[in-house]
Amino acid sequence: MTADKLSNNQLRTILEEASTIAIVGLSGNWFRPSYFAAKYLLDHGYNVIPVNPNYEEVLGEVCYPSLEAIPSDLGVEMVDVFQRPEAAPKLAESAVKIGAKVFWLQLGVLSDSAVDIAEQGGLEVVSDRCVKIEHARLLGGLNLLGITTNVISAKRPKWLVY
Repeated sequence: MTADKLSNNQLRTILEEASTIAIVGLSGNWFRPSYFAAKYLLDHGYNVIPVNPNYEEVLGEVCYPSLEAIPSDLGVEMVDVFQRPEAAPKLAESAVKIGAKVFWLQLGVLSDSAVDIAEQGGLEVVSDRCVKIEHARLLGGLNLLGITTNVISAKRPKWLVY
Protein backbone atom coordinates (compact mmCIF):
# COMPACT_ATOMS: atom_id res chain seq x y z
CA MET A 1 0.00 0.00 0.00
CA THR A 2 1.25 3.48 -0.77
CA ALA A 3 1.71 6.19 1.82
CA ASP A 4 -0.65 8.61 0.06
CA LYS A 5 -4.40 8.22 -0.30
CA LEU A 6 -4.74 9.57 -3.84
CA SER A 7 -7.27 8.03 -6.20
CA ASN A 8 -6.48 7.00 -9.75
CA ASN A 9 -8.40 10.05 -10.98
CA GLN A 10 -6.33 12.38 -8.79
CA LEU A 11 -3.09 10.82 -10.01
CA ARG A 12 -4.24 11.00 -13.63
CA THR A 13 -5.06 14.71 -13.21
CA ILE A 14 -1.63 15.40 -11.71
CA LEU A 15 0.10 13.60 -14.58
CA GLU A 16 -2.01 15.32 -17.23
CA GLU A 17 -1.60 18.83 -15.80
CA ALA A 18 2.13 18.78 -15.06
CA SER A 19 4.35 19.36 -18.05
CA THR A 20 7.64 20.44 -16.44
CA ILE A 21 9.21 18.08 -13.92
CA ALA A 22 12.38 18.71 -11.93
CA ILE A 23 13.93 15.33 -11.07
CA VAL A 24 16.11 15.62 -7.98
CA GLY A 25 18.84 13.01 -7.94
CA LEU A 26 18.62 12.25 -11.66
CA SER A 27 21.64 10.13 -12.53
CA GLY A 28 23.57 10.24 -15.78
CA ASN A 29 23.98 6.45 -15.63
CA TRP A 30 21.53 4.73 -17.99
CA PHE A 31 21.05 1.76 -15.67
CA ARG A 32 19.77 3.84 -12.73
CA PRO A 33 15.99 4.01 -12.11
CA SER A 34 16.02 7.81 -12.20
CA TYR A 35 17.55 7.81 -15.69
CA PHE A 36 15.03 5.25 -16.95
CA ALA A 37 12.11 7.25 -15.51
CA ALA A 38 13.41 10.53 -16.94
CA LYS A 39 13.93 9.01 -20.38
CA TYR A 40 10.37 7.66 -20.31
CA LEU A 41 8.98 11.07 -19.30
CA LEU A 42 10.94 12.84 -22.04
CA ASP A 43 9.65 10.30 -24.57
CA HIS A 44 6.10 11.06 -23.43
CA GLY A 45 6.35 14.83 -23.95
CA TYR A 46 7.30 16.10 -20.51
CA ASN A 47 9.96 18.77 -19.96
CA VAL A 48 12.50 17.20 -17.62
CA ILE A 49 14.89 19.32 -15.59
CA PRO A 50 17.72 17.31 -14.03
CA VAL A 51 18.79 18.35 -10.53
CA ASN A 52 22.10 16.86 -9.43
CA PRO A 53 25.30 18.74 -8.50
CA ASN A 54 27.42 15.93 -9.99
CA TYR A 55 26.48 16.61 -13.62
CA GLU A 56 26.38 19.52 -16.04
CA GLU A 57 23.99 17.71 -18.40
CA VAL A 58 21.81 14.58 -18.31
CA LEU A 59 19.82 13.24 -21.27
CA GLY A 60 20.74 16.35 -23.25
CA GLU A 61 19.19 18.66 -20.64
CA VAL A 62 21.05 21.23 -18.54
CA CYS A 63 21.51 19.87 -15.03
CA TYR A 64 21.16 22.19 -12.03
CA PRO A 65 22.87 21.73 -8.64
CA SER A 66 19.68 22.52 -6.66
CA LEU A 67 16.02 23.36 -7.12
CA GLU A 68 16.73 27.02 -6.28
CA ALA A 69 19.28 27.17 -9.12
CA ILE A 70 16.61 26.44 -11.75
CA PRO A 71 15.62 29.64 -13.58
CA SER A 72 12.08 30.61 -12.55
CA ASP A 73 11.04 31.09 -16.19
CA LEU A 74 11.28 27.28 -16.67
CA GLY A 75 8.15 26.96 -14.55
CA VAL A 76 8.71 23.80 -12.51
CA GLU A 77 5.32 22.26 -11.83
CA MET A 78 6.41 19.00 -10.22
CA VAL A 79 9.42 18.03 -8.12
CA ASP A 80 10.16 14.30 -8.35
CA VAL A 81 12.51 13.08 -5.60
CA PHE A 82 15.04 10.28 -6.16
CA GLN A 83 16.89 10.85 -2.88
CA ARG A 84 17.12 9.29 0.56
CA PRO A 85 14.22 10.06 2.90
CA GLU A 86 16.51 12.19 5.11
CA ALA A 87 16.93 14.68 2.24
CA ALA A 88 13.20 14.97 1.57
CA PRO A 89 12.24 17.67 4.15
CA LYS A 90 14.78 20.17 2.80
CA LEU A 91 13.67 19.35 -0.74
CA ALA A 92 10.04 19.93 0.26
CA GLU A 93 11.02 23.38 1.55
CA SER A 94 12.79 24.08 -1.74
CA ALA A 95 9.81 22.85 -3.78
CA VAL A 96 7.52 25.24 -1.89
CA LYS A 97 10.05 28.06 -2.33
CA ILE A 98 10.27 27.67 -6.13
CA GLY A 99 6.47 27.52 -6.51
CA ALA A 100 6.03 23.91 -7.60
CA LYS A 101 2.50 22.50 -7.53
CA VAL A 102 3.32 18.84 -6.87
CA PHE A 103 5.89 17.17 -4.61
CA TRP A 104 6.40 13.55 -5.67
CA LEU A 105 8.36 11.10 -3.49
CA GLN A 106 9.54 8.04 -5.35
CA LEU A 107 9.08 4.44 -4.25
CA GLY A 108 10.66 3.88 -0.85
CA VAL A 109 11.15 7.59 -0.14
CA LEU A 110 8.94 7.95 2.93
CA SER A 111 9.12 11.11 5.02
CA ASP A 112 6.19 12.35 7.10
CA SER A 113 7.95 15.64 7.79
CA ALA A 114 8.54 16.26 4.07
CA VAL A 115 4.88 15.51 3.35
CA ASP A 116 3.80 17.93 6.10
CA ILE A 117 6.10 20.69 4.83
CA ALA A 118 4.90 20.29 1.23
CA GLU A 119 1.22 20.12 2.18
CA GLN A 120 1.49 23.14 4.47
CA GLY A 121 3.14 24.95 1.55
CA GLY A 122 0.10 24.21 -0.63
CA LEU A 123 1.60 21.43 -2.74
CA GLU A 124 -0.16 18.25 -3.79
CA VAL A 125 1.89 15.35 -2.44
CA VAL A 126 2.37 11.93 -3.99
CA SER A 127 4.33 9.52 -1.84
CA ASP A 128 5.92 6.10 -2.35
CA ARG A 129 5.05 5.90 -6.05
CA CYS A 130 7.00 5.97 -9.30
CA VAL A 131 6.01 8.61 -11.87
CA LYS A 132 6.90 6.30 -14.76
CA ILE A 133 4.90 3.38 -13.39
CA GLU A 134 1.87 5.54 -12.59
CA HIS A 135 1.98 7.24 -16.00
CA ALA A 136 2.19 3.91 -17.79
CA ARG A 137 -0.56 2.43 -15.64
CA LEU A 138 -2.99 5.35 -15.94
CA LEU A 139 -2.18 6.98 -19.27
CA GLY A 140 -0.97 4.08 -21.41
CA GLY A 141 2.41 2.76 -22.37
CA LEU A 142 2.48 -0.38 -20.27
CA ASN A 143 2.80 -3.80 -21.84
CA LEU A 144 3.67 -7.26 -20.55
CA LEU A 145 7.19 -6.19 -19.60
CA GLY A 146 6.35 -2.65 -18.48
CA ILE A 147 7.72 -0.98 -21.60
CA THR A 148 6.29 0.28 -24.86
CA THR A 149 7.65 -1.54 -27.87
CA ASN A 150 5.71 0.41 -30.55
CA VAL A 151 5.45 -2.87 -32.48
CA ILE A 152 2.07 -4.30 -33.40
CA SER A 153 2.35 -7.97 -34.22
CA ALA A 154 0.76 -11.31 -33.41
CA LYS A 155 4.12 -13.01 -33.80
CA ARG A 156 5.98 -13.67 -30.56
CA PRO A 157 9.60 -12.60 -30.46
CA LYS A 158 12.09 -15.47 -30.12
CA TRP A 159 13.13 -14.34 -26.65
CA LEU A 160 9.52 -14.65 -25.43
CA VAL A 161 8.88 -18.18 -26.72
CA TYR A 162 8.75 -20.78 -23.98
